Amino acid sequence: MSGVDEEAGWIRAAQAGDRTAFAQLVERYWERLYRWLYQLTQDRHAAEDLTQETFLKALAGLNSFRLGSNFRAWLFRIGHNNFVNRKRGERHRAGPLPEEVGWSGNTAELTAEQREWLERVQEAVARLPLDFRAALLLRVYEELSFREVARILHTTEETARWRVFKARQLLLQQLAPELLPPEAGGSSEE
Repeated sequence: MSGVDEEAGWIRAAQAGDRTAFAQLVERYWERLYRWLYQLTQDRHAAEDLTQETFLKALAGLNSFRLGSNFRAWLFRIGHNNFVNRKRGERHRAGPLPEEVGWSGNTAELTAEQREWLERVQEAVARLPLDFRAALLLRVYEELSFREVARILHTTEETARWRVFKARQLLLQQLAPELLPPEAGGSSEE
């Protein structure tokens, strides 16, 4: 049975009230959703709360999910809505990315130079404007289509593409300005 068929079976069973099947969905998506929400909030506890809240809302609204749709995109849209609602109610920023929420891969095998570069990239991503950061992380790390990114972020596909493009451009400006053509390098000449 393929992963897609297996997931569809879990969704059908969960919609019929099988909590074990829903637990399988939680297990499949918990880490990815948490990591994305952490990148948005930059707060481990807020990301944990939002992840739990997202799965609770997904469970409550599971019967509204249309089989054949992208469950991951639906789940991330719920997560994004929760994040936006929380952000409206509070203005809170946390410190740097803790090691346990690193990017995929084994950092123990990295050289000191590679770890330093990874930290620079993580810091640069954290400094991106929220809209750009959210779109970039969904597109690059979650490998969602621009259409799915647009649905999650409640915007147009064109805007999603533009946000990812701008995020990448801003990252290049921060990390490797010498790679950019002069007209893309900055906003002021002195």
